[in-house]
Amino acid sequence: MVRFDDIVEKAEAYIGEKDVAVLRKAYVFAGQAHKGQVRRSGEPYLSHPLEVTALLADMRLDRTTLAAALLHDVLEDTETTSAGLREAFGKEVAGLVEGVTKISRLQEVSAEARRAETLRKIILAMTDDIRVIFIKLADRIHNLKTLRFLDEERRRQIARETLDVYVPIANRLGMGRIRAELEDLSFRYVEPEEFAKIAAEVEPQRKAAEADLAAMTATLRELLAANGLEAEVYSRVKRPYSVWSKMKRRDIDFDQVFDFLALRVVTGSVKDCYAVLGIIHQRWPHLPQRFRDFIAMPKPNLYQALHTTVITEGRKTFEIQVRTREMHDLAENGIAAHWRYKDDAPPAPMKEDRRLHWLREMAALFEEKKNPQEFLRSLKSNLVPDEVYVFTPKGKVVDLPAGATALDFAFKIHTEVGLHAAGARVNGTAAPLKTALKTGDIVEILTDPAKAPTRALLAAAATPGARQQLRRWLNLRSRTTSAALGRRLWEKETAKYVLPPGQRREEELAARIGAALGPRVSSLEEFFRQVGLGRVVVDRALVESVYGPVAPRRPGLVAKTAARLVPGPGAGVRIKDADSPMIKLARCCSPVKGEPVVGYITAGRGLTVHSLRCPLVAKEVLDNQRLVEVSWDPGLAGTFKARLLVKTHDTPGVLAKVATAVAGLEGDISKAEASTATEGKARITLDVRIRDIRHLEAISRKIAGLKEVVSVDRV
Repeated sequence: MVRFDDIVEKAEAYIGEKDVAVLRKAYVFAGQAHKGQVRRSGEPYLSHPLEVTALLADMRLDRTTLAAALLHDVLEDTETTSAGLREAFGKEVAGLVEGVTKISRLQEVSAEARRAETLRKIILAMTDDIRVIFIKLADRIHNLKTLRFLDEERRRQIARETLDVYVPIANRLGMGRIRAELEDLSFRYVEPEEFAKIAAEVEPQRKAAEADLAAMTATLRELLAANGLEAEVYSRVKRPYSVWSKMKRRDIDFDQVFDFLALRVVTGSVKDCYAVLGIIHQRWPHLPQRFRDFIAMPKPNLYQALHTTVITEGRKTFEIQVRTREMHDLAENGIAAHWRYKDDAPPAPMKEDRRLHWLREMAALFEEKKNPQEFLRSLKSNLVPDEVYVFTPKGKVVDLPAGATALDFAFKIHTEVGLHAAGARVNGTAAPLKTALKTGDIVEILTDPAKAPTRALLAAAATPGARQQLRRWLNLRSRTTSAALGRRLWEKETAKYVLPPGQRREEELAARIGAALGPRVSSLEEFFRQVGLGRVVVDRALVESVYGPVAPRRPGLVAKTAARLVPGPGAGVRIKDADSPMIKLARCCSPVKGEPVVGYITAGRGLTVHSLRCPLVAKEVLDNQRLVEVSWDPGLAGTFKARLLVKTHDTPGVLAKVATAVAGLEGDISKAEASTATEGKARITLDVRIRDIRHLEAISRKIAGLKEVVSVDRV
């Protein structure tokens, strides 16, 4: 429990004796008002306002804010009146306490209406005095820290409200430290399973990262000192909520969170920020796509810093943020960093502070939008600036995260619309489903009842909701596909052995498999699905665990049986859909329609198709027991990726000539990299989308025919 003397010690560092006297008066007043009251934790009630005030003292806020924080619950939870409070502490302190009290007093209404009313009261209170929200945010933090003493439903409700209402406000005010603490404290109760899962991943990594961060911090300090730059260097490990939200938002795995380890460099000037950045980039290679200059282009909440991600000698990635001390203070405390009063000097009117123009706009919204839904919808565009608002052809407003596509819009309208989306019209013009939408766009989705999603469609979905719906549909389809594949593999294996008459009947097989594998499979269909997914390997050992000892058929008979089950070379599994959830094209060799291929059952992933030229196949790395004959369906449509290595003479315009040759044969270059190899020689690597192997061969011949080209090889 925080003691009042602890608060005084913090405050004395930046306020005068007269101010401390006011705090003592408020402390005594609050102690008498809350006398005999206890919290659910069993602690004296006064412990709560003390904790709230201590948080605000850490932010170096003025004596009026601190005094109001000590008194913030006296109107709501004691017999104290507004008139008595004004008489004792003046209208400024009383006004702050009244503002906090108004926010807390809400009727029991629907969750949506409650959120709208809470936001309305917060906004109106903030327009009177921004300091109200500072107290309320600190109040919410301490309440979250003691949620364990409430029942589960109430815990979840408060945590959910925090993420929906208080976190966006803290973010919009640029109060990064407060926002982060609110997120992490709420995350535990809103998503307990996800919290436990993330914590289990983050904590081991955190411990392992401590030595890496310490070494990187020391190296960076030495580097800056050697270049005559004065700067403070801090380190941090990304927080659980931040890790989880990034994984969810971008649909990535934990190992793709590149800013998990971060260092922060705080300098004295903007000039020094750019000097530090130059030194860092000279010392370590950086990821260009991860560089952000928020000094030149601040975020909507006025956050400023330079962000870069470097790769160290140990192939570890570190995000490094560079900012001035003023920027650092603003990033941590947001608007509170600019709202610190001195003694009795009155605050500047809110209307004179450009950072709060958005707040006045939000307050005006409530006068226009009486309906809670309309109010919340309009409010989000200001409160959460990274959202877009688009219209249906009938004029209905649909809100989506920034970066959302036409396909995301389709799923937002209805799941069936998303699953059968064939295209879109944006502002009357035909557009692909992957088109990113902007606020104000009018979007129409074209549907086809006969069209079914493919795995490739996942690339067109930017929102987790749309991707989840797609995956659910694809996984459902994969159950049928994997079961059919598993049945075929089982029949192919058992055809090699002599089985007693009648042993192939479905009911007999189901009983025997159930006895052999137990609870691993609940039905014969589930058994075949597990085989198709590669989770159960079909071999002689499995057959004998089901049937007992078996004898191989005579070679001639085996050959006849195999020919009956598999009517031709490579016809064991036919590739009808390159985007099938159960049949995947191997990334190591990128097989192309028309070339010889072989299938490999990968545990938990189904069938992976490899080219016969693949090194894994050529070197017999793959388990023969898992190899399956496959063939291309003649009706298979779509494009395939192939990589070509073109060796050329280093002459001007050679890359353009190669690209023209590819385009002339309707090939699509998705990526091209050129480099100088040796004196007079160059290497061009092309990623090309083609129809089939013949198309690829034609493109290769066309490139090889250029006089500048030495050789063309597929890699």
